[in-house]
Amino acid sequence: MKHKNRYLPVLPFLLLFLVNVFATQAQDTNPFKESTFRKVPYSSVQDSSQYYNNINWTGQGLQSKITIDDIPTIELRARLQALFGDPTKKVEQIVQEGRFGTTEGATIEFEYIFMVNGHIPLTVMDTNGPFTTGLTMGGASQYVDLMPQIKRTFSRKLMNVQNLKPFSDYFYSPEKDQWFLVSYKNGEFSKKKISPPEGMHYRH
Repeated sequence: MKHKNRYLPVLPFLLLFLVNVFATQAQDTNPFKESTFRKVPYSSVQDSSQYYNNINWTGQGLQSKITIDDIPTIELRARLQALFGDPTKKVEQIVQEGRFGTTEGATIEFEYIFMVNGHIPLTVMDTNGPFTTGLTMGGASQYVDLMPQIKRTFSRKLMNVQNLKPFSDYFYSPEKDQWFLVSYKNGEFSKKKISPPEGMHYRH
């Protein structure tokens, strides 16, 4: 009497699972794959602060100079607004976290945090407020090999934006000891000197 192999009914599901696993791995390492970028909202960063704090951030793989590195940061901010809406963090959130003006808290104008392809953390922020070009980008160290392709795709998406969107940010320049209201409105960019916003004080 022949006995049926009890594992046979399971084999199709196992094979399908393995195919999906290898397909996902192949997509992650495929240099021609179009990366997707999902902005992480600030509420999610707060809820998962331990996760983001434990990421080993690095700029490795993101240093190669490409198109966006020569574009004024203030223009890139308007392009980011068009693609992704408001940043994950602005000065208000940095102040709220108690990091503004401290050694571990940069005096940034904005920061976008993304999940690339659903699981690769990427941070994008201004280099020096509205007074320079390009962006500062950092990624999780375990994905260094994917960063050049991710940056190229990100640059292409930004440069494909046809209609810039209005925005308004605060920025403090320690070098100038001056607050600015940085904005894009009615087709014009502005870097207006202002008094310190209420509740925001730089720790000298």
